[in-house]
Amino acid sequence: MKFVLQPPFLFNLTTLNGIPSLFFVRSVVNSECRICRGIQIRTTCQFPHISSRNNYLFYKINKNLLHRKQHFSQMVAESILSLSTTQNGEERKKSYVHGAASKNPLLYSTIGERLRLAANLFPTREFVLFKRDGVRKTYKDVLEDSERLATGLIHLGMEKGDRIGIWSPNKYEWITTQFASALAGFILVNINPMYHADDLCYAVEQVGIKTLICPPAFKRSQYYNTLRELIPELEDAPPGDGRISTDTFPKLRNLIVFKMGNGTEAGIDENGNEDGRYNGAWDYNQVLNMGTVEDRRRLAQNEANVQPDDQANIQYTSGTTGKPKGATLTHHNIVNNAYFVGLRAGYHEKRAIICIPNPLYHCFGCVMGSLAALVHFNTCVFPAPSFEPLAALEAIHEERCTAVYGTPTMFIDMLGHEEYPSFDYSSIHSGIVAGAPCPVTLCSRLVNELGMKNLQVCYGTTETSPVSFMSICDDPPEERIRNVGHIMDHLEAAIVDADGKIVPRGQRGDLLIRGYSLMYGYWDNEEATRAVIGKDRWYRSGDIGVMNENGTVSIVGRYKDMIIRGGENIYPTEVEQFIDKHPAVADVQVIGVPDERFGEVVCAWIRLKNGATITESDIREYCAGKIAHYKVPKYILFKDITDFPLTVTGKVKKFEMREISKRELKLENVKSHFNDAGM
Repeated sequence: MKFVLQPPFLFNLTTLNGIPSLFFVRSVVNSECRICRGIQIRTTCQFPHISSRNNYLFYKINKNLLHRKQHFSQMVAESILSLSTTQNGEERKKSYVHGAASKNPLLYSTIGERLRLAANLFPTREFVLFKRDGVRKTYKDVLEDSERLATGLIHLGMEKGDRIGIWSPNKYEWITTQFASALAGFILVNINPMYHADDLCYAVEQVGIKTLICPPAFKRSQYYNTLRELIPELEDAPPGDGRISTDTFPKLRNLIVFKMGNGTEAGIDENGNEDGRYNGAWDYNQVLNMGTVEDRRRLAQNEANVQPDDQANIQYTSGTTGKPKGATLTHHNIVNNAYFVGLRAGYHEKRAIICIPNPLYHCFGCVMGSLAALVHFNTCVFPAPSFEPLAALEAIHEERCTAVYGTPTMFIDMLGHEEYPSFDYSSIHSGIVAGAPCPVTLCSRLVNELGMKNLQVCYGTTETSPVSFMSICDDPPEERIRNVGHIMDHLEAAIVDADGKIVPRGQRGDLLIRGYSLMYGYWDNEEATRAVIGKDRWYRSGDIGVMNENGTVSIVGRYKDMIIRGGENIYPTEVEQFIDKHPAVADVQVIGVPDERFGEVVCAWIRLKNGATITESDIREYCAGKIAHYKVPKYILFKDITDFPLTVTGKVKKFEMREISKRELKLENVKSHFNDAGM
């Protein structure tokens, strides 16, 4: 079917917001609709009642323009077309997309308002389940427990705008701290539960934490012992009294400790009294019962004064390089990002039970997880305090989870677990993979073996609250697993060259993001903020991306991870994706190591599948003639799963891999730009 229309002509569109409008059409493009496969007519025209901007690309001719809720949103999201002219005069699309204002406007509400709404509408619906602890809480339960904690914290002197730190693995107390802070107008500071003394000191001092909440210990992390070493005053402080005054942390006023339970804690007998109290620390349950009538009145007053644009959360960047920075996010940032992630995942259409093995300290857990569930009135299942493949598989089976979250590393470990075949996964119909580039082969296994027919890939950063790009379920599966999806509603993205100019689609460049989700800034670090956010409000992600013809984006690497071998740029992701296809390979990570002749060369860390045997020569032969010779790894190190240094979110710490590789390969003293640059 073809439309024989010759521009220019007039086109009367009466369905857009119910406003009759006459547009002067300058050009027409006929194509098949990506979503419904119907014929669409796309026109560049001017929308006088919306914007003075020209070059809007629209629309679809089908039985009706708004034949699907999500279709309209996505058609608009992919409607903006900018043109650039090549040297030969050919017009090409620029690498720019805009998730235009869709049928779903931005929410202007606080986290506390969303919690109260959910508790009023669905008081008996389960909100959070913590499987290891046997904790099951409804929306009403979470609201009441959060109110009790908030009033107790107010009793201890916390005021609106004060920072409260949560240094903990995934526990119910994390959730109550999250929502108590939101209700009372405190700023929640997420502290990596794997932090040791130096990193903890940096976080507490850098943002001026006034109250710190933590368990006594978990696995190898001795939280209370670490604090006792840092704060000498704890040694002689009375048990059960958490008032703090110390030169170590001048702004810290309260320490609150909660019990891990179920035998997961370590060091309890050494430090805890018979009644479970700790020197210089309030007991969590004690604080729950502190609130008075006056404290409740002050909580109500605080709630009334909290605004969507207030700072709500400080999330430290994962620290794969250098010192972490405190990305400061507002209620507006994270409520809306959670809302639009949930919309694209379909959480508004059918109740979801989401298995979340990701850490709450990271935005994958506390924004895409607990907040996305909240704003769409769904249920979160947290299998264990930290990621355990078997616990995640058991939780899916026992709770009939419909969606599963994870990083590529988490899913690799789940699929590779010896007990994987023992469970029923028939309840699963969707899932989200994010946090690191996902190999195509892994995505295929998630769809075909785990049943994630609606698998979606997300891309984002802590600084953008976090999600900027996300797959659409209506995209063909092969399309969804080959890129990070489409720009989210109400956001902009562009790919630029070294001079900051937008490049044509299909060319690599620096990925920029702009819109409502952009952080308030790095806490007390204007220099670092200015380094990534320009006066034009574009956020420079540091990722190397390619914008495809349909507006989706593929991430090909990070500038800091790019390997420069004798002047040739090598993107680790490309080499990883190729080697990952080898039938014996379970996981592969590629880094650059120093070389006197080339400056840098490729080094691959490879983890084999159970029972597989393979040599370095086998890998090189597999690569030979199929990828450029300079991309073939010079060094190959076979590693076990425990050898890969990871952040708590499952991201590989490539800077640590480089240092380990240099030591193992005895390259510390090799003269090259790599070592000279301190990489």
